[in-house]
Amino acid sequence: MKKNLKPIPKFKNEAEERRFWESHDSTEYVDWSQAKPARFPSLKPSTQAISLRLPASLLDEIKIEANKRDVPYQSLIKVWLAEKTGELSGIDNRSKSRRRA
Repeated sequence: MKKNLKPIPKFKNEAEERRFWESHDSTEYVDWSQAKPARFPSLKPSTQAISLRLPASLLDEIKIEANKRDVPYQSLIKVWLAEKTGELSGIDNRSKSRRRA
């Protein structure tokens, strides 16, 4: 038996669409029984540049540790941040951070 689905509205921008889906159940608009898995092998997570002031001695220590591991120091910082946030939230982000680094 086919379910009567509501038409998905047209949105002016992503923000409007995001607000809509935050407050509506997608099962009223999409027949998920017909869904098929999708792969996006070239999709890369978005990144944002930030400015971070560190004491010179701390940055030197980080660079030494990165050199020991033969990785760029900024990549090591990202790995460490991902690991720590994973510990704090109870999620293991190590594999994700290695792919991003």
